[in-house]
Amino acid sequence: MTTQPVFPFQATVEVSFRDLDVLGHVNNAVYLTYLETARIKFLHQVLDLQAVGQLPLILAEATVSYRAPAFFGELLTVGVGVARFGGKSFEMRYRIDGGDGRLVAEARTVLVAYDYTAGATIPVPEELKARVLAFQRGWQFAG
Repeated sequence: MTTQPVFPFQATVEVSFRDLDVLGHVNNAVYLTYLETARIKFLHQVLDLQAVGQLPLILAEATVSYRAPAFFGELLTVGVGVARFGGKSFEMRYRIDGGDGRLVAEARTVLVAYDYTAGATIPVPEELKARVLAFQRGWQFAG
């Protein structure tokens, strides 16, 4: 029996019919939507935001490692946490598990802090960093 890593936040996503490809399992591109859903829910909860427009962030990089297929109607659990802060960016890690606990996918994204008015990158806001660290209570990505 393997022990699944615990993430500081989890979101549940139900596989819908539109998520499927011709082979009847979730299309690879759809996993990015699952990651986005979990990421936005995480940031909204941590930062107590009222609107998505309050997020001064741009997705700069996304990598997904597919481990097992997911199917229509399945409830997937997406674990997410911030693994590392840089000066103007931060790295998030994810794990998607199937309803039976099997590993479906693992992922990594890099988000860059961005001033949309100035059209330029900015340092990661200290309040964002402080709130994430407080929410995660010392969590570290072990992978």
